[in-house]
Amino acid sequence: MLDLLAGRYPGFLFGLPVGRALPVFHFHETTPEALEPAFRYLAENGYRTLVSDDVARIVRDGAAPPPRSVMLAFDDAWASLWLVAGPLLKRHGLRAVTYAIPGRMSNATTVRPTLDDGPVDAEAADRAADPFVSWAELRALSSSGVIDVQSHTWSHSMVYCGSEVVGHVDAAFAAEPFLNRPRLNTDDPPQFLDAATAGAPLYARRSRMSDAPRYLPGRNDGGRWETLDEQRIAIDYELDYGRQALQSRLGIKVDHICLPWGVSGLVTAAALNRHGFSTAFANRMSGRYVVAKGDHPFFLKRLHSRHIFALPGRGRTPFVTFP
Repeated sequence: MLDLLAGRYPGFLFGLPVGRALPVFHFHETTPEALEPAFRYLAENGYRTLVSDDVARIVRDGAAPPPRSVMLAFDDAWASLWLVAGPLLKRHGLRAVTYAIPGRMSNATTVRPTLDDGPVDAEAADRAADPFVSWAELRALSSSGVIDVQSHTWSHSMVYCGSEVVGHVDAAFAAEPFLNRPRLNTDDPPQFLDAATAGAPLYARRSRMSDAPRYLPGRNDGGRWETLDEQRIAIDYELDYGRQALQSRLGIKVDHICLPWGVSGLVTAAALNRHGFSTAFANRMSGRYVVAKGDHPFFLKRLHSRHIFALPGRGRTPFVTFP
């Protein structure tokens, strides 16, 4: 409601034109039933889909997006990106961006049958022990030209940022989103708290990319806080190594990033600039939920995919329900 009162929602959600802005819609796990109507709406109403370099031209060069342009963003590169989204994008002549997490992906050398091969259970695949696309699948999506692969950091980690125990692993913790489980180690491969570890202590958590210093619990010494140098090095690693992994494994250039949970801070913003990233999606209190000339390139914003149907076109449904 505060966002609504502050005017952060763009006018097209209320029946007005889009204007000289680019709506960017985000998706996570998905199904054919959720995607097909949205993609059909875009295709039947003549919308074109832009990708990451187009966004950079808008915010850095002042270019105006072409009429009836949108960007579709799939966070995390869940298995359903391969099983469902890729085939449906191709059917409707659309493209999308995915923000992949290389530190969580598997090295499977074969690819799974997709919607093009018959019915798929995308929901089950996204809930599996290994719920993301494999490297082979991501490579195929990138090579197809349908998916622009960019970074979602190396490990998409939640870390402890408080020294007081605030709870324990129980049924409620097991029901939390998979990516919300805190990271336990500081080296690779990343290790995360197992939801089956009943009774393990929990501390306050925040994104690794926030300005909050990390608390490292100890078994005997009561734990310690990371130093400022350790924090900077860890954030640099998430940005730079995540990018390098995607570039080397896929043979692409990665200049863009979406920060997990939309969380950034002064340390991360400085690191993005230092490492030469072109754009980053991250929330902050100012600005509207569209991309436009003059926006800060490291604090770009998006809308939930349910708002696609508020775009101008036949069958439009403005005045949508807000969270």
